[in-house]
Amino acid sequence: MSQEPQQSSIFKVIGASSLGTLIEWYDFYIFGSLATIIGSQLFPADAGASALINTLAIFAAGFIVRPFGALVFGRLGDLIGRKYTFLLTLVLMGGSTFLIGLIPSYSSIGYAAPILVLILRLIQGLALGGEYGGAATYVAEHAPANKRGFFTSWIQTTATGGLFLSLGIIVLTKNLVGAESFADWGWRIPFLLSILLVGVSIYIRMKMHESPMFSKLKSEGKVSKNPLKESFNNKANFKMVLLALFGATMGQGVIWYTGQFYAQSFIENTCHVDFNDSRYILLWGIAFATPFFVIFGSWSDKVGRKWIMLAGMLLGVIFYRPIYQIFLDDTDVTKIEQKDIASVSDPVVTRTAVTGTADSLISTSSTVTLLNGASFQKIQSHTKFADAGKPIVELPDAYKDKKLSTPVFWKFVFLIFFQILLVTMVYGPIAAFLVELFPTKIRYTSMSLPYHVGNGVFGGLVPFIATLIASFSGSTPLSGLWYPIGIAALSLIIGTVYLSNKKPDHKEAESENI
Repeated sequence: MSQEPQQSSIFKVIGASSLGTLIEWYDFYIFGSLATIIGSQLFPADAGASALINTLAIFAAGFIVRPFGALVFGRLGDLIGRKYTFLLTLVLMGGSTFLIGLIPSYSSIGYAAPILVLILRLIQGLALGGEYGGAATYVAEHAPANKRGFFTSWIQTTATGGLFLSLGIIVLTKNLVGAESFADWGWRIPFLLSILLVGVSIYIRMKMHESPMFSKLKSEGKVSKNPLKESFNNKANFKMVLLALFGATMGQGVIWYTGQFYAQSFIENTCHVDFNDSRYILLWGIAFATPFFVIFGSWSDKVGRKWIMLAGMLLGVIFYRPIYQIFLDDTDVTKIEQKDIASVSDPVVTRTAVTGTADSLISTSSTVTLLNGASFQKIQSHTKFADAGKPIVELPDAYKDKKLSTPVFWKFVFLIFFQILLVTMVYGPIAAFLVELFPTKIRYTSMSLPYHVGNGVFGGLVPFIATLIASFSGSTPLSGLWYPIGIAALSLIIGTVYLSNKKPDHKEAESENI
């Protein structure tokens, strides 16, 4: 008789927690999904590739401060409770995201624009540092011990769900307002919409009750007086923090951000696939793979967490370079022969003044359509000097806005799906894994730090570091992959040697960590 209400109650907890966490991830990720457009708004028009790298650096800054947010809000969560702490993080995240949508562009306020956005990204990072640990802990402390992997895996879907939501709203907005208007002002709409989503989530979270395990601690007067000291001055607990970081979350973080964020950045900025195509590919991949978070989370309740997570890391180490080589090969239009071309549009000539000189850049662009339905824009450019005595300098041909043929499009969807499948393997079980490592009274603090260092620093820096490495002289487009491959391999070795695959003792689980 009590089983049914308990099941109903836990699903209400999951729903309320997941909605808020999904919205926080949405807020956090729309910036990364719009990095190319935001870069053109925050920096001078002639900044070129440095605008993207600088924008990715601002994006990465939000990840770097996540561990500090974990310490600040983790301490609050262990002192005053889970509910009010991650209610506060939701307000901070939503407010910062909304304000990013209001920041004027570089043309209006100069370098104050990227500085203001950087400040708001830091606030976002701090807020997210406190959100995840609270939500995962809150759900885990409501869940039956023998189903922790299953129930916490629903929280794990929210990060990918937030990315899916951000991509969907971005594509919808762009199609509604048009590409030109979206690049000019429409990109702000996804940021501004977040305030409505946050308002709904705050209303729902206000009606939530405190975690029963924390309430029990509080009623017995056993709440930690100094969670930071107890988490990191205790030798045994600090050892668990380091093991969680280097044997699990570090590798999990790079798998997560390579399979979703770097994949999108690579397809769009390195392969120059059309804006809509690149996002539709990711949307389909996410849609097909998301159920596996719950599948692997539930499976980990039966077989343990360790080998599922480490298998995901191993497959990433083995397959990343072959996958990204396929992305390059299938978008290489320089190998197309004349017999493959169906039509070429009339050329459009543009003349752009070279800043600080009287010279001009003359560009001729044409849209090439192939017999298989694919198309791309070919741009031929040269510099015309004001000094008639100087020769015209021809620039290498450029290719962009590549629309894929149907077979290649679905091949890319499968490759993205496979990468996100690896994400579900490493990420689905990890919340339960972290929760079971630490005592209830310092759990929020102890699990939040390794999670956000592993994900925020090692994982969140993947798009920036990989793009930076690939930009070095002598590098190839695949050079950036050595960063996530190296980190995943290191975590795989440490996890294999030191992590235990012992399944939780469900009879003791309810009292073991109080």
